[in-house]
Amino acid sequence: MTMEPSRPEYLVGQLLSNKLSKEEFDELLTGLGETEMSPEYSGILEEYFNKLMSEHEAKSPFQLRS
Repeated sequence: MTMEPSRPEYLVGQLLSNKLSKEEFDELLTGLGETEMSPEYSGILEEYFNKLMSEHEAKSPFQLRS
């Protein structure tokens, strides 16, 4: 059985897939401004960023690194 995503995960997913409604966007902005939700949103966005970086590095493994 797959776990249902949390509301912040759902909202960020909708944002990233360009499917976020106006009401969901308002909810996302409200959630980002609330202290108790910020760590969850931060974790979700950091995970997404790290995934993008890993995918980019996998596509260009022959880059010179200093």
